[in-house]
Amino acid sequence: MALYLIGIDIGTQGTKGQIFDADLNALATAFEESKLIQPEPGTTWQEADDIYGSVIRVIKSLTEKSGCKGTEVAAISIDSQMAGIMGIDKDGEASTYYDSWLDTRCKEYVKLVKERAEERYITLTGSPVSFTHGPKILWWKKEHPDAYNKTTAFVLPHTYVVGKICGLKGSESYFDWTHLQYSGFADNQNKVWSDELTETFDLAKEKLPRIVSPFEIVGKTTSEFAAQTGLSAGIAVAAGAGDTAASVLGAGLFQDAQILDCAGTASVLCCTVDSYSPDIKHKTMIMMRSPEDGHFFPLTYINGGGLTLRWFRDNFTGKPPLSYKTLEAECETLPPGSEGLIFIPHFTGRVFPSNPKLKGSFTGLDLRHGTAHMFRSIMEGISYEYAYYLSILRDLYPKSNFRSMTAIGGGASSELFLQIKADVLDLEVIRTEVGDTALVGSAAIAGYGAGILSDYRAAINKTIRNKPPIVCNQIHHEKYKPAAKKYLETIKTVSDLY
Repeated sequence: MALYLIGIDIGTQGTKGQIFDADLNALATAFEESKLIQPEPGTTWQEADDIYGSVIRVIKSLTEKSGCKGTEVAAISIDSQMAGIMGIDKDGEASTYYDSWLDTRCKEYVKLVKERAEERYITLTGSPVSFTHGPKILWWKKEHPDAYNKTTAFVLPHTYVVGKICGLKGSESYFDWTHLQYSGFADNQNKVWSDELTETFDLAKEKLPRIVSPFEIVGKTTSEFAAQTGLSAGIAVAAGAGDTAASVLGAGLFQDAQILDCAGTASVLCCTVDSYSPDIKHKTMIMMRSPEDGHFFPLTYINGGGLTLRWFRDNFTGKPPLSYKTLEAECETLPPGSEGLIFIPHFTGRVFPSNPKLKGSFTGLDLRHGTAHMFRSIMEGISYEYAYYLSILRDLYPKSNFRSMTAIGGGASSELFLQIKADVLDLEVIRTEVGDTALVGSAAIAGYGAGILSDYRAAINKTIRNKPPIVCNQIHHEKYKPAAKKYLETIKTVSDLY
């Protein structure tokens, strides 16, 4: 009998799923767009029922498209958005909505954490203070005490969904270790909840669930799940991981000092290392645990960085909007630096280092600038921010030789965008033909956790087919150096204004 694995990714823009055979060959794909609720600037959430329903419908679609029998699916793993949080009650039902990572209403609690224990917070959690779980949980406690008191555990979206499809109670919930850096209350290095942080911020420690490996099988699917999806009851379900952690794993970054560009809704830059080095100095880099114990993925990101390209295309290129391919063709011949135009991509504030009042902007506009200049400057602005991130990685890990970067996500399909990054960063950019590496990573987690895959590294590596690399144009790199410096100076200047 054939055995299949299902990987599900609960992303910001939608829920995507793939069904794989035991060699991690994808057999079918399904997608459902997210329902983001954004009534005013700085406010973003998702209803828990919408998230759960999307997962059920995507799995049902996978079953129908693949034609696999319900009894042939051996394991499921789900990954999800990482920096947001939600609550569940004693029955495992939602006690809050999903407080998105895009939501900035907890800014006063970001300030409180900084004032009370910023350095200890960074040292223990491995993350600078920003709009992540810690300040969000404190916001729920102070601003919505009824929901807080009803909450048995604060969990991730995939934890909630896994609990629903496995019939887990609130007391049986869990928190996989790839999220500890965002938790606000963890001793990340030792994989335990921190008494020091929970006491400092007067948080009820019992509202923090047990910490587990992403590979742990935490339950099995119920008969209700079987009726909803067409699969079987009793399918093993792994704890799962964060979407970025699953993406990095699925991209095959197993060697020290490999860099990864996750060019999706957020613009994420990370690397692989085998030591814990919290960024106390710059307050920019986050120490995310790998699904593999003992390894870390230091990372940071532009909140909604990838969305800025879609924002510009949809609002400023006509009706219907121009295609990305057309826009790239128009700006491809422009000189590095877009003739003095600088774009700041931080529409909802700079996440790391935390600067919540910063906004997006174009500066240096001239009458010669047009649509092409502006579109190119968006790609360059994201690349300048990456250059800043890379300088911090080199400061934290001076012995590491960062010379190449693997690109994944929607932005990796743009050869021009990758060439700009290569030229700004002075790195070789490796393009992989793997589709959605988060789904590959999640399927590998499911397969290994259930004992279907004995060597998930080898299985993942077999799925990777690299295209010819993009190399840095040194002439362009020299021209980008002053522009990257001007970008940082512009951020400082407009920060004072805002």
